[in-house]
Amino acid sequence: MTAIFLGVVLLTLLVIFLWSYRRALSRPQPVKAPPRPVFNEEMAAELTVPVPLPKPAAPPAPPDLPAAYGLDRLVLLVRDPYWLYAYWEITATKQEEFANTYGPAAWTASRPVLRVYDVTGVDFNGRNANSFLDISISEQADNWHIPVGQPNRSFCLDLGRLFPDGRFVTLLRSNVVTTPRADLSECLDEEWMWIEGLYRTYRPQFGLSSPLVLAELGAGARALPLGISSPGFGGASEIFAAGSAGGGSDS
Repeated sequence: MTAIFLGVVLLTLLVIFLWSYRRALSRPQPVKAPPRPVFNEEMAAELTVPVPLPKPAAPPAPPDLPAAYGLDRLVLLVRDPYWLYAYWEITATKQEEFANTYGPAAWTASRPVLRVYDVTGVDFNGRNANSFLDISISEQADNWHIPVGQPNRSFCLDLGRLFPDGRFVTLLRSNVVTTPRADLSECLDEEWMWIEGLYRTYRPQFGLSSPLVLAELGAGARALPLGISSPGFGGASEIFAAGSAGGGSDS
């Protein structure tokens, strides 16, 4: 009997212990706050070495204009009624041709000269100019301002070499230019279109070239003179003759 009683007591105690342990496990556990750090946390920046950015490449410089183009040419231009302007280029080939024709020392024995021809009214062939004028220039010159002092005249220019004996050898010949007038032109229109009276008495709605307007003006305008020099009214003189009262034209 005693043994059975002890077994029952031990079983009861075991059941109570297991029930208490299970209940303790089912209870929510309190959340523990994280421990406060003793020192403040600091983050060090990453150590970097500054790298300079490359400078943008400078744009290439524009090429310089060539001092010469390898062409034998002489160009004559008009500056104003009294002045001309010329520029030229003589290649080494032209100088060699001159030396081969007149001798190796001919270039140094001669001097450069600009010969200005007055070719007004003539078909210039190199020998029929009205007159000419020689202008001494330097060996290094490649352009020249030329005072002609003659408005409304035509000129041509030769660039050549002048020998001590007076021989002139042409190397280059220019184009022909004509200086402008220095005063008013004497060419005047003898007849002027007198249109003030037309617009004072009539306002066209179709344009002056319309046949309807011409017919209407011929019937009742009576203010437009005959002999108008404008091409737009040349074919309508007969229409205006019937209604014109004999007005004259301004000259």
